[in-house]
Amino acid sequence: MRFLRTKATLATLGLALSLAACGGDGDKDDDVAKNTDFAAGTTMAKIADAGKLKVGTKFDQPGFGLVGLSDEPEGFDVEVAKIIAAELGIDEDQIEWTESPSAVREDLIESGDVDLVVATYTINDERKMRITFAGPYYVAGQQLMVKSDNDTITGPEDIKANPDMKVCSVDGSTPAENIKQYLADPKQLVTFDVYDKCAAALGNGQVDIVTTDNVILLGFASKSDGDFKLVGEQFTEEPYGIGIKKGDVEFCEFINDTLKDHADDYVEAWEDTAGEIEGTQTPELPEADTCA
Repeated sequence: MRFLRTKATLATLGLALSLAACGGDGDKDDDVAKNTDFAAGTTMAKIADAGKLKVGTKFDQPGFGLVGLSDEPEGFDVEVAKIIAAELGIDEDQIEWTESPSAVREDLIESGDVDLVVATYTINDERKMRITFAGPYYVAGQQLMVKSDNDTITGPEDIKANPDMKVCSVDGSTPAENIKQYLADPKQLVTFDVYDKCAAALGNGQVDIVTTDNVILLGFASKSDGDFKLVGEQFTEEPYGIGIKKGDVEFCEFINDTLKDHADDYVEAWEDTAGEIEGTQTPELPEADTCA
C-alpha cells in the first residue's frame, strides 16, 4: 500500500503508535469492479485509467482513520474510501493514502494531491466555497472529554465558569470554531494540528478538556485505560462528507450512488471499525445532499 506522509505524520506517529490499532481488521476485501466503462474526461475515467486512487484521511483518529502498529490506516473513513475505490475498479492495494489534518484538507483537494478526502470532514458553507462534498455519509455531534476524576465540567456551559481551564481542539476544525462561544477568554482554547496531541496534552495535564465529535472522543476514551471520559450531551450536529474538487458534480453523484448501492458494505465497514468502540451505534446511511 502506498503512503504519503506529511511532516505532521512524522511528528505524531510516535503518539499514534502509542494508541493501539482501533477496531476493524483493515482487510475487508471489497469486490473490485471489472471492465469499468466511464465516460471519457470524467474523474472516474481518469482514476480508472491511472489505476490508482489518491485518498486523504486522518492518521490519528481511532475508529475512523488511524495508523497503528500495522503501519496502515484503519477505520471507518478508510473502509468507506475502499468501497469507492472498488467501484472505480481500483484494488485497495492501489490506494495512495495521504494524511490530511483538518487545516490542509481543502488545500490537498485543490492542488490535486488527492482525488478525494474522507476524514471526519464536516460539511459546512465555508468549505463549500472551495470544494464540493459528496454525502453526508455519517452524522456525528460535538462533545467534551475530560479526565475521569474531573467532576467540574459536565457540559460546555461549565467552561465559561472555570476560566482557568484549557480546552484543546485542532487547527482549522469545526469543533475549534464551535467551542469559542462557550469560552470566558479566547486564551482558554489550545489548538494542535492533530487530535492525538490533544489527547496527550489532556493526559499530562497541559489541558483540561478535549473537544471534537463524539465518535472520535469515544475512540480516544476507549484506549485510555479509564483515564478519560466523555461528559455532557453532544451540542452540535456534524454531517460528514467526502471532499472532492469544486464543481465535479459527476464524481459527487458517482460517490453518492456507490454508497447507496453498497449499503451492506457500509454497515459492515462500520461494524468492523468504529462500531467496535463501546458506546457507538450502527448508523443508517443518511440521504445524500444534492451535488453542486
